[in-house]
Amino acid sequence: MKFGLVGTGYWARVTHGAVLAADPGVELVGVWGRDPDKTASLADELGCGPYSDYAALLNDVDAVAFAVAPDVQGRMAIDAASAGKHLLLDKPITTNAADAAELVAAVERSGVASVVFFTIRFAQPSREWMERINEKEWQGGWARFIVSAFAEGSPFDSPWRREKGGLWDVGPHALSVLAGGLGPIVAVKAEGGEKGLAHLIMRHESGATSTATLTLEAPSAAINVEMTLWGESGIESVPDTASEPVDAFATALHDLMSNVAAGTTRHPCDVHFGAAITRILADAEAQMSENGSH
Repeated sequence: MKFGLVGTGYWARVTHGAVLAADPGVELVGVWGRDPDKTASLADELGCGPYSDYAALLNDVDAVAFAVAPDVQGRMAIDAASAGKHLLLDKPITTNAADAAELVAAVERSGVASVVFFTIRFAQPSREWMERINEKEWQGGWARFIVSAFAEGSPFDSPWRREKGGLWDVGPHALSVLAGGLGPIVAVKAEGGEKGLAHLIMRHESGATSTATLTLEAPSAAINVEMTLWGESGIESVPDTASEPVDAFATALHDLMSNVAAGTTRHPCDVHFGAAITRILADAEAQMSENGSH
């Protein structure tokens, strides 16, 4: 399958681009980026062509993998779907609920396949965990992403993360696991704290409830990542998958290609799921802004 890569940053190079270039089922046609020098450099590293014209890249490929800021991705993905290109999206698909709805509509009109790379959902240990916990009933769960993303030299210190904080960066990870284990999230209550701290209380369609605490600006001594479900069977926590983003991305890629080959457009982590996560996070952000905590 012919792929184009959108983005030239850290993840585009070490995860998305590296996997696409190495996969025998993929022909990586080219890279598009806003900076000509970075685009040429990454394209040379990956053995493909640099593109300054996004429309030209779309014309030459069957599918597009995105590794850019969410709101840039959202608008560019709408154009790709409208052009009939399959989508391998990063999370969150956008931070704008209206753009998320427009992207879903474009995907449905074109009948293209889509997969959103919620990293934890594609890592093999957590996939096996998800299969196991889905055989049981759960009453609730919690997620804590108390991390430090802006230390000197961190590859995660990007302008959009500085602006949107943990709610939008690690929030999609937390919600993708909680929704996967407890069912769709139908309502959220949100309260914020200092330095972008977000506290969420969620109600699921199943009747279960869950909570999430999210920040990118924790002291290094306080770093903690945990996602756990609880119920009659006890508690089940997601295995540590921090070291597996490359393998997880390869799994997401293969899921997309398998769906395309089978003529199937739906996936547990497709654009519909991505849009649902965006709606919940946008609601939480609006509440935090309204009460002055964001």
